[in-house]
Amino acid sequence: MYTLSYHAKSRASFYFALLFSGALSVTGCASTESQVAVTDVSAPVVTPVDPYERFNRSMYGFNMGLDKYLLKPVADGYKFITPNFMQTGVTNFFNNLKGINVVLNDLLQGKFEQSASDLGRFTTNSTIGLLGLFDVATDLGLQQNVEDFGQTLAVWGVNQGPYLVLPVLGPTTLRDGGGIVLDKAANPGSYVPGTGIIEGINERANAEGALNFIDEAALDPYVFTRESFLQYRNNLINDGKTDADTFDLDIDEAMEDDGQMASASKKKIKTGSDPVDTQDKLASETLKTENATVEAFDSMSKSFDDALLEFEQASAKMDTISEKRRYKRRR
Repeated sequence: MYTLSYHAKSRASFYFALLFSGALSVTGCASTESQVAVTDVSAPVVTPVDPYERFNRSMYGFNMGLDKYLLKPVADGYKFITPNFMQTGVTNFFNNLKGINVVLNDLLQGKFEQSASDLGRFTTNSTIGLLGLFDVATDLGLQQNVEDFGQTLAVWGVNQGPYLVLPVLGPTTLRDGGGIVLDKAANPGSYVPGTGIIEGINERANAEGALNFIDEAALDPYVFTRESFLQYRNNLINDGKTDADTFDLDIDEAMEDDGQMASASKKKIKTGSDPVDTQDKLASETLKTENATVEAFDSMSKSFDDALLEFEQASAKMDTISEKRRYKRRR
């Protein structure tokens, strides 16, 4: 089965951009014609997937104001005073905590091979990676997967339900909303006061670029966010498979049955007795594993060096701020 995997930081940025895209501010045009056009585009049109669009748009507007006057200023301040290595460490830490959920949902969905890989990733980053502050597992070839209770409910046959925009949480569906409750209950960080606030601020800071893209590129940010969220969730539920992939596979199989693609088969299994030196093969695989381990520790060492440099830069920045304050007091 195809496994959807990508870097933790990009995943967090994209998903948080969807959750808080309601906090985007849409810049109005000066001309009367432009204002009329925007009004026409954003007029609620009831669709089967979004029967509560009028309510959802009002929540979207609430999130817009919340982000503009609270979330964005706090996130900007966090980025200004926090060195990059610390931001990366915080992101890695919270993504590692979610690994418990990932393994649990792997098992509930019957993805036993993937659950072994995800458990290895969580164990590696929790030990060698110092409680997940360093993403050592990715350098070892253990990519991060995204599995949650919303996807598990979908695998079990629960219908998606209507699209909803919730205060602060942003876009979801009836099925995914129920999954969020279970995800929070299974996450150890949910039981430590203050961790949710730190995680939210960090994710909002990481999502700045994606939020700006939606604000600038979308004619109607609400519709853009809704369609992006639904497609993103559908992609996760289907493990990256699309109807087009299925259609192409059916065509390939039909042509093979007719004998027209026998020589061009992409998944040809060799049944011959080609001589293979087993010892050389094992030695090669062992060498690859050792090289990957060395690269992982080298990467970790470099991270420590970068952390020290950025800490010194942050210290110099704070000294400059303090000096400016003392100068203003003298005046």
